[in-house]
Amino acid sequence: MRPSLYSLLVLAIAASLRAEAPLPLPPPARVIPLYPAAAPGSEKWNWPERFVRLSGLDFVQNVVRPVLQYFPADPAKACGTAVIIAPGGGSVNLTMRYEGTDVARRLNEAGIAAFVLKYRLIQHDPVTGHYYPKDDKGVILAGPQRGQNIWEMEGDDGRQAVRWVRTHSSEFGCSPHRIGFIGFSAGGGVVLASVVGPAATRPDFFAPIYGAGDGAILPPPDAPPMFLAVAADDLGNTVGSMRLFNSWRSADRPAELHIFQTGGHGFLKRGGGGDHVIERLIDWMRSNGLLTRQ
Repeated sequence: MRPSLYSLLVLAIAASLRAEAPLPLPPPARVIPLYPAAAPGSEKWNWPERFVRLSGLDFVQNVVRPVLQYFPADPAKACGTAVIIAPGGGSVNLTMRYEGTDVARRLNEAGIAAFVLKYRLIQHDPVTGHYYPKDDKGVILAGPQRGQNIWEMEGDDGRQAVRWVRTHSSEFGCSPHRIGFIGFSAGGGVVLASVVGPAATRPDFFAPIYGAGDGAILPPPDAPPMFLAVAADDLGNTVGSMRLFNSWRSADRPAELHIFQTGGHGFLKRGGGGDHVIERLIDWMRSNGLLTRQ
């Protein structure tokens, strides 16, 4: 079920991959630890996080302590809706600018409070710089995290993010019943883990963007409204997105699906419509009353 932006992206750009000096990311108004101490299961993780730029994309690696980065809405437009953003990166990176802070800025302009989620990742080897492998169930096969299931940990971080934002929503002028969750590529798996989890940690609406995986989940009772977007030339994710959409519609739950003609995985091919996916998402939120001021 799990998507993987980085594992697919690397195949496309490996020949030209080049390291560059990373540019500073926009600073959040607040950094919020998800857990009061070390995240359960990673108490012995003690390596430093790092920030790298590869072929024009900014990545965070080696996340040990998951946090939310808060970006407040434009005060003149604030509508009382909050959205958590889970960047992609195949469980080894987080595409922090392209699928994180850039998205937060665009949501802020529409009056939406944004929280970029930095969830736990597989470690890159400190000597070789290569990341350790995992199997098709998310179990890490080597290195200091060997035997741990990174997908389960990412899911825990996603559910904890929803719990935290909902519990503290009044601090940010938001409704506890208007908490959304967007996930790009592998971040879509983090989102879906919260959707099929307990009601207390389920978002009120969600958006897997090229992140539906194989789409093989069943909607829970009163499943939240769903927005999906993918490019037709990202075949695996297109099939999964269609399957997930049909599952929601068969259960008579609200859903919208955009399949752009071109764009590839990550919408890195410009001009196919995916360039404007956040605008389409904001339109969908508006049509569902999520941008009406409370």
